[in-house]
Amino acid sequence: MIIGRLKGEIAAIGVDSVLIDVGGVGYVALAGPRLLASLTVGAQAELFIETRVTESSITLFAFASDDERAWFVRVQDVPGVAGKSAMALLDALSPAELMDALALGDSAMITRAKGVGKKLAERITGELSGKPPPIGRFGPFAADPGGSVQAASDLANLGTGARAEAISALVNLGYTQSDAARAVAASVRVNPDLQVSQLIKAALRELSPT
Repeated sequence: MIIGRLKGEIAAIGVDSVLIDVGGVGYVALAGPRLLASLTVGAQAELFIETRVTESSITLFAFASDDERAWFVRVQDVPGVAGKSAMALLDALSPAELMDALALGDSAMITRAKGVGKKLAERITGELSGKPPPIGRFGPFAADPGGSVQAASDLANLGTGARAEAISALVNLGYTQSDAARAVAASVRVNPDLQVSQLIKAALRELSPT
């Protein structure tokens, strides 16, 4: 059985984990400081879960959104990046910031993650730069349609959807994934509040300087 999401009451918060009560069953999941700081004991929350099963244990990793969870999986495709480093990376950078860092080859930004040194950061940017962003388990990332629980995913309005949509549009116009991602990231750094259509226009100016 793979657990993908838990919705319930926060029963306890530890140094690096959270206990969430779902229908009388308590689940312990590892979580980063940023997510833990957003949770309150006794409050309702929604956590997106990556389940890892080994011969000796079952470990749950908790995230504020399926976007973060998907990036947690993606960065572990890089040799030398294990669960601890991937968790630290997603705690230090939002998915949108990570997308921008990879698109711009900004390994220094990657080193903001605890335990990720210069060499590993350069390997991450080298391996993942130019690749399309990961998608959620069931397609594009979307908010919970119920909207009845104040979710930890309130943290997850991270702008990755607009970036991905703009990049896709540029790729459809004939630009490479790498060039499109780089232009979008550069445009966002100049103005992070651009809507999709504005972002596409700004990226096109980056791609066709006069």
